[in-house]
Amino acid sequence: MPVLDNTTVTNFQIPGLDHQTLAGSEHGFGTLEMWMQTIYPGAGTPVHRHDCEEAIVVLRGSGQCTINGVACDFGPNSTLQIPRDAVHQIVNTGTEDMFLVAALGQAPVRVCTADNQHMPLPWQV
Repeated sequence: MPVLDNTTVTNFQIPGLDHQTLAGSEHGFGTLEMWMQTIYPGAGTPVHRHDCEEAIVVLRGSGQCTINGVACDFGPNSTLQIPRDAVHQIVNTGTEDMFLVAALGQAPVRVCTADNQHMPLPWQV
């Protein structure tokens, strides 16, 4: 089906973060995943890397993105550009929920720790 009602997509939680996969291998995609996430104030993604590029559109909220040890602050209406295999983390440094949509050039995305150990994700189990 070419149209997906996002309210029907399973919501997964890890501490401080809600996640939905809007497009991915479970939808028949072989080279793209699209994620929608909410990151709560003071929380962030785990420090991680993946063997694909990622573009993240921040629709609401503000935070700090660290890529390969270099930190950069951002606000709403920003696009974060994550290079392939870059060690990165996104932290909500604001006082409101951060709402973002991310496109990743791999399906399924294989996420690893900074030292390249596989990091299982609850939405990929």
